[in-house]
Amino acid sequence: MNFGFSDEQELLRAEARKFLDETCPLEQVRVVGDSAEGYSSDLWKQIAGLGWTGIAIPEEFGGAGLAWVDLVILLQETGRTLFPSPLASTSLAAAAIEAAGSDAQKQRWLPGLADGTRIGTLALVDEDCPDPALISLEARADGDAQVLTGEKPFVHDAGTANLFVVAFRTAAGLALAVVESDDAGVSGRSLPTLDTTKRIGTLTLADVRVEPDRILCAPGTTGEGTADATIARLLDRGAIAMTAEMIGAAEEAHRITTQYAMERIQFDEPIGRFQGVKHPLAEMYVDIESYKSLLYYAAWALRPSRASASTASSFTGRSATPTSTISSST
Repeated sequence: MNFGFSDEQELLRAEARKFLDETCPLEQVRVVGDSAEGYSSDLWKQIAGLGWTGIAIPEEFGGAGLAWVDLVILLQETGRTLFPSPLASTSLAAAAIEAAGSDAQKQRWLPGLADGTRIGTLALVDEDCPDPALISLEARADGDAQVLTGEKPFVHDAGTANLFVVAFRTAAGLALAVVESDDAGVSGRSLPTLDTTKRIGTLTLADVRVEPDRILCAPGTTGEGTADATIARLLDRGAIAMTAEMIGAAEEAHRITTQYAMERIQFDEPIGRFQGVKHPLAEMYVDIESYKSLLYYAAWALRPSRASASTASSFTGRSATPTSTISSST
């Protein structure tokens, strides 16, 4: 059985790598990362024109209709170059609407996410733990509508997004709804972080009125359409997206470090010939390849296997930081 990528997927990877190397080298990454916005609107328009923003959105809503595995290929490449953009956040918001929205809601929001005119993100958890049981934002009923007041921390691209998929609690249970940045009482801001290429912040909600047509998962829904089940699947997708970016960054850090080890001369020999250098590099290579296998399987088995997403994210997270540290120190 062949678990390799198709010719079309390899072409997607090659074209993405070529585009990123030409339009956003590391020098440009630093400039964009240090900007107030944290991303380049010109580059965002370009990747939207290439179809990246809608790669996993169904064709009937303006997307390419490809699978989450294809998005993983792109995210590996954006991670490899540290490309600053809200691509992962927008893709996750689109996945939420596709999974839980009605046909009218999909038609309302997905085309804008697909063509890049909308930038989306998720505002799910209230604690530093990906567990739906810990979601605590409470809604107040006002007729058929729900009124939200409070803050959502840990929101990726909070200062950039103009569409938020928000998780909250009602008397009947968990629910999901869409709010937009120009709604009364909605305010998103990004906070200073060590990694300027990945913005994270807080969504503030002050008496935000959520009408029924904005609620994706209504309380009391049963089966796979419950908010609990939908949020769990979104957290899995988020873990897979994050893992893809980490693996891409780890691969590039390993490549740079290996190249340096072959060029740096010490005692008339390249330092890559010394066991203290080449053995750790070999071990890192084996680790990265193992995590790539976990990632690809998790993306392929996304629906039936939550454990795969968690495993890939956990193992990669423990190794990506040391690899990057070695690269930067050399």
